[in-house]
Amino acid sequence: MFGLGKLSQIWSTDMAIDLGTCNTLVFVKGKGIVLNEPSVVAIIEEKGKKSVLAVGDEAKTMLGRTPGNIQAVRPLRDGVIADFVVTEEMIKHFIKKVHTRRAFANPRILICVPTGSTPVERKAIQDSALAAGARSVNLIEEPIAAAIGAGLPISEATGSMVVDIGGGTTEIAVLSLGGVVYANSLRIAGDAMDAAIISYMRKQFNLLVGEASAEKIKKEIGTAIPTSNNTYLMKGRDIRSGTPKEITLKEEDTSEALRPVLSQILGGIKDALEKTPPELSADLVDMGLVLTGGAALLKNIDKLISKETGLPVVIAEDPLSCVAIGTGKALEHEETFSQMLISGW
Repeated sequence: MFGLGKLSQIWSTDMAIDLGTCNTLVFVKGKGIVLNEPSVVAIIEEKGKKSVLAVGDEAKTMLGRTPGNIQAVRPLRDGVIADFVVTEEMIKHFIKKVHTRRAFANPRILICVPTGSTPVERKAIQDSALAAGARSVNLIEEPIAAAIGAGLPISEATGSMVVDIGGGTTEIAVLSLGGVVYANSLRIAGDAMDAAIISYMRKQFNLLVGEASAEKIKKEIGTAIPTSNNTYLMKGRDIRSGTPKEITLKEEDTSEALRPVLSQILGGIKDALEKTPPELSADLVDMGLVLTGGAALLKNIDKLISKETGLPVVIAEDPLSCVAIGTGKALEHEETFSQMLISGW
């Protein structure tokens, strides 16, 4: 079926990869999700030569803390490849990690891509995985994978809406009869929320905080609608004096900081609703929309979207893994979902 000998079939396991801006999840046929690590690579430069020092969890701890000759980088930006060579090394590392003790691992790989990614960006992802050792690479669009992972009835003649808010992109799609009726990809999501918090801290408190601290603020006290008196003690560097400083943050601060980003996401959702055919719009009034992706875990984001759209909003059971699970299901049930895949193997 795969056009290759039995040896590579014995040695290799088919994989589905959610190659995210923040995290990479790997689903193995028959096993489920076997790996979930940050999409970060630490590179060391010695005598003018660059080599990979660490990948994933180990590399993430180095972000913003590296000495001069070591650089911790995220090879993906806005859901697409920003650094081809480093992405290749990262995929290679994850393939090896999954295929432990197997010298010749050349699996078939299914990777999800943002709806708005260009043919050039999609080819870069395929080429990167092939160079990393895959024997064939197929692609699936993120909102389709998210909808499959969330268990939406996308093959039926009813409208389903999914909003996948990841690290680099927000994927908004209306699906019916196994196809995409409307899709849009906004290059604004979880990373933009972190950047908005950094900007707010600088303007409001003259405090300089890093990406990791901003992400922690978002997780600990971040909210779309303030509903409690929770506070959070934040440390950073005072911009004026250059010395360490400590401030107390409230939920009102984070909702204010995140407002510009959430407004853009809401604008994208409203655009999608305006462009949805009337019959499917009627379905959405009953079905509502499903939220997936890491940023779906932001406190009260479902309440804000419901309030602004008038639709019921449900957060998927496992929003962080939804896309990876959906990509994995598409890999396991290839014949059922073949029409939804991009390029053949």
